[in-house]
Amino acid sequence: MGVQAVTATERQRVDPAASRYSDAVIAYTILRISFGLNFMLHGLSRLLTDHAKFVGYVNQYFEHTPLMPRAFLVPFATVLPPVEAALGCLLVVGFLTRSSLIFGGLTMTALVFGTNLAQDWNNAGLQLIYCFMFYYLLAHRSELNAISLDGWRRAS
Repeated sequence: MGVQAVTATERQRVDPAASRYSDAVIAYTILRISFGLNFMLHGLSRLLTDHAKFVGYVNQYFEHTPLMPRAFLVPFATVLPPVEAALGCLLVVGFLTRSSLIFGGLTMTALVFGTNLAQDWNNAGLQLIYCFMFYYLLAHRSELNAISLDGWRRAS
């Protein structure tokens, strides 16, 4: 008798936990948590240090950017840190993951827009890495987000 190959679907029928905690699921979880911590700490560090200093930095960053509406800067700089902290925290625990990834991607879109208006091409390039991370995590969420509050709620 030859060795018969077992497909992932057959393995899941026999042992549903086998695919639930596959290498891909574990890798996705580590990436989601690491990325969530990074995003969360961006916001928390700005909130726990001198938040007014961050708002001042944003104003100074855009002072020579003619297309950036000045009335937009202070509200955006005020809201950005708590948004980053909240979205990052939700990603760490995997709760409301889809919404968090969508809103995080939209937050990055706003940051990319401003950074490009400021012609800061190095930061714009780095921000595209964040955009890709949001894309990747969102595109693979439904199949790989098993180790999360969302995944555990769905399984019960």
